[in-house]
Amino acid sequence: MKVEVAYARPDVQVILETEVPAGATIEEAIRASGILERFPEIDLDQQKVGIFSRAAPLSQELREWDRVEIYRPLIVDPKAARRDRAQRDDRKRANRKAESRKNNPEGGKQDKTKAGPASGAAEKGDFEQG
Repeated sequence: MKVEVAYARPDVQVILETEVPAGATIEEAIRASGILERFPEIDLDQQKVGIFSRAAPLSQELREWDRVEIYRPLIVDPKAARRDRAQRDDRKRANRKAESRKNNPEGGKQDKTKAGPASGAAEKGDFEQG
C-alpha cells in the first residue's frame, strides 16, 4: 500500500511517497522511505510523529494513503511564548497610557471655567427685557 512520509525544516520540506506492506507501522514506513538517511538529525526516540496532524505512536498501523509526519522539537514552549507576548503587550499598553497622561495631565477633560458657551446657547444680554 502507498503512504506518504513528511518532514519539514525551515529551509526544506519533503513528502516522500513510499510503498509498504499492509499492516505496516509508522516506524516501518519512516524507515522504508529513506528519510532517516536524508535527514540524519531525525531522532525517532526524541521526536514526535503523527498521521495527518494527529500525534500517534510509532507502533500505529497505517492505512492506504496515510501521511506520516515527523515533527521537529519546539524551540519555544507555546504557553511560555503566549505569556511573554501578553506581558509585553501589557507593558506597551501601560507605557502608552503613562505617555498619554504625561502629555495631557488633565486626562482629556475640558476645563469648564475656560469653556465658552455651547453652540447656539444664549448668553446674558441676548434677550431684551421689557
